[in-house]
Amino acid sequence: MAETSYYWGTGRRKTATARVRLLPEGSGIAIVNRKPIDDYFDREVMKAIIMQPLEITETAGSFDIYVNVRGGGKTGQAGAIRQGIARALLKADPELRLILKKAGLLTRDARMKERKKYGQKGARARFQFSKR
Repeated sequence: MAETSYYWGTGRRKTATARVRLLPEGSGIAIVNRKPIDDYFDREVMKAIIMQPLEITETAGSFDIYVNVRGGGKTGQAGAIRQGIARALLKADPELRLILKKAGLLTRDARMKERKKYGQKGARARFQFSKR
């Protein structure tokens, strides 16, 4: 029985978390939550965001990508998958670190939704003030 060796990477963006597996010597397929990437992400922009680490490192088509992603919306999930792929590529080939770091793909985007404050309408919005 041949043992398959995957490269794992975890990515996070907003409230989305992605667990990414890269299978070397693959045909370049991408499966997200057991669906082909074209069925899961309907916008081309999202697919471009996800494939960015592979295109920058010129490894597109040489890995099969399997992703489990939870939480957030489609944009947050796409960002989380992108970071997960970048981290998995780093485990596959540590010499890609400089390229990925320069492109900013290893840095977690820390921007989150600000919480609503008590006694107020929203995070920054206030109820209208009336003097009289």
